[in-house]
Amino acid sequence: MQLTERNMGKSLCTLAAVIFLGGFFNVAQLTDDTTTEVHLLLNSTSTAASVTVQLQHHSTAKTTPTAAQKLHTTAVTTKKLHRKNISRDSEEENNGEKKHASKTDEKKTQLDCPPLGLESLRVDDSQIRASSSQRSGLGPHRGRLNIQSGISDGDLYDGAWCAEYKDQNQWLEVDAIYLTLFTGVVLQGKNSIWSWDWVHTYKVQLSNDSVTWKTCMNGTEEAIFEGNQNAWSPVLGVLPVPTVARFIRINPQTWYINGTVCLRAEILGCRVHDPGDIYSSEQDLGSKDPLDFRHHNYNEMRKLMKSVTKECPDITRIYTIGKSYTGLKLYVMEISDNPGKHELGEPEFRYVAGMHGNEALGRELVLNLMQYLCKEYKKGNQRVVRLVTDTRIHLLPSMNPDGYEEAYKKGSELAGWAEGRYSFEGIDLNSNFPDLNNIMWDAEEMAIDKSKVSNHYIPMPEYYTQEDAMVSPETRAVISWMEDIPFVLSANLHGGELVVSYPFDCTVGWAPQEDTPTADNAFFRWLATVYASTNLVMANPNRRLCHHEDFQVHNNIINGGAWHTVPGSMNDFSYMHTNCFEVTVELSCDKYPHASELPIEWENNKESLLVYMEQIHRGIKGVVRDKMTKQGISDAVIKVEDHDHDIRSAVDGDYWRLLNPGDYKVVVWAEGYFPSMRRCHVGMQPRATICDFTLTKTPLQRLKEIRAKGLKIPQDFLQLRLRALRLRKLRATTKVLNQRRVGQRTLREERKARGA
Repeated sequence: MQLTERNMGKSLCTLAAVIFLGGFFNVAQLTDDTTTEVHLLLNSTSTAASVTVQLQHHSTAKTTPTAAQKLHTTAVTTKKLHRKNISRDSEEENNGEKKHASKTDEKKTQLDCPPLGLESLRVDDSQIRASSSQRSGLGPHRGRLNIQSGISDGDLYDGAWCAEYKDQNQWLEVDAIYLTLFTGVVLQGKNSIWSWDWVHTYKVQLSNDSVTWKTCMNGTEEAIFEGNQNAWSPVLGVLPVPTVARFIRINPQTWYINGTVCLRAEILGCRVHDPGDIYSSEQDLGSKDPLDFRHHNYNEMRKLMKSVTKECPDITRIYTIGKSYTGLKLYVMEISDNPGKHELGEPEFRYVAGMHGNEALGRELVLNLMQYLCKEYKKGNQRVVRLVTDTRIHLLPSMNPDGYEEAYKKGSELAGWAEGRYSFEGIDLNSNFPDLNNIMWDAEEMAIDKSKVSNHYIPMPEYYTQEDAMVSPETRAVISWMEDIPFVLSANLHGGELVVSYPFDCTVGWAPQEDTPTADNAFFRWLATVYASTNLVMANPNRRLCHHEDFQVHNNIINGGAWHTVPGSMNDFSYMHTNCFEVTVELSCDKYPHASELPIEWENNKESLLVYMEQIHRGIKGVVRDKMTKQGISDAVIKVEDHDHDIRSAVDGDYWRLLNPGDYKVVVWAEGYFPSMRRCHVGMQPRATICDFTLTKTPLQRLKEIRAKGLKIPQDFLQLRLRALRLRKLRATTKVLNQRRVGQRTLREERKARGA
């Protein structure tokens, strides 16, 4: 049964009267005409009056209602409640679900109503109370699902609500503000590296006034819900009968024997429309953009991408860059006025999402973005038309599809903090790229003249190209992609915080935290600021901290190394191995927001996604040509004075150098050519200054003389050749490993068929 948002009519006048009298409402039956039959249980009488109520969902987005937007009641056939009827722990949800991605949609965890928003911060701290707290850092405001604690135990930002007393009179209370049909509770233990604390069993109490409380019943007995068996796995407890009220309490009954009463929680409930509420119209409007706001598994993602290419065939193209460990393809959507072709002078942009499979918001935003660009281009939106015409855009919605499929099975509230984060092999793709930082820093430390050490296009180390190297097929595919396309600008979309971090991510000597700027620190800070300042949530000075770090003191941007060191990050590799500048965007406190939150998240990020892409047109660009042949020169070095980071020209000789406004002395040189120098001015307007270069060949006789004297070929060109050699080795070993995996999968399938 799907929820609707129609007016309830006269029957709710009776409902309002009962609210005034302090009555309770228990959902007894869900009829087929999308209405809900509600029994009004008056305190003064045992007689029950019946009215019809229609429910109002959190989001008003015009999308196809998902399974999570449907309601059901649990039939009670015996007097004693069996815990398995109202609790689904992580083992039960995962039983028999480790199959290929094509089966995930059949095993998707079903939730009755969307979350109120403890995890996403829709529920304000003032709406959460508790019977007692051990200290302020363990207060009720910390009782939010998946909230993360600081490293220091006992600070203001601990990892749960913990009661002061260890008895059965403790409770955590949430005020939904509005009448709400409560359907379930998701419970989790305390996040801490110092102690283990979780609740084994609990009761649920409901109230309309926070004074008179009634315990959730199972027949004639008080319902006992099964809680956690560890501190990290969320457990869903389903109310035997969905119940309408304003306040809800979680009342722990038993807890881990060596721990205390500690929990993190999310409440599931559908808001009940009340025509007597003068504020009822002040609900989130979501988004007016007609986009597909829901979570898409692998097959659904493919269908959506195909639908976009069908709608906009002239500006879109789908291609793959490789496969995951289990054989799922890494799909990319290209959006350009000439898809499939690199145009001379047109910069290449990419968004990468889903590096951590459970950080699902980035995936959905990228899918939203491709739909939006298509629709707005067709409408003639001049901003979008200019972006598509002047930029070749590449969108990779899922770098880690295997991980996402695991998280998708559990769903937004039950995936926890880490389910699906890693690749199928258990590799964190965020630190799976070669650590080129320390290679460069070590070379500089040993060099007599640091200026002679190459600061760009640094080759991968030899060990990284071996067959037995711990390099995931997803990482190999992305590296090869980076080599094939001359990307200029990129962003890596993550989740779990609200901040934009910029390179370097790795610190010198792998120090835990240390500000480690690049030679382009000023421009990276600009890029990060552009996204953060236009993001509606990050830019809100009154927003609450996600977990325990206050990034607002840094204007919601931070150097990656100053946050925490990450050797082998994609950002650092992109900067040091290619010409591409890349930042990491932490999009939301909630890694895997409920589908009802997606329209709001799109609005929070839409302007940021667009304006960040537009930054690719800042700085200087041009073509490096041979003076005699007029042909483009590839791999020419573009050096900007006072910037110890060079870039190189692409295959056709075109280049793009991102720079802040100012005047620059630029020197360009290539193997076998005399250097050339120009002064280039970068203005304030978001349009790159054209600075072309023409190089004259060095006489062949001069090169022969250099070699005859035993002089060395410049180090930069040796690095370039080594870089190409290592790439060929990486691709060769990747091909071998892929063939081996295909053979192993085929063998398993044959054995399975014979066994059947």
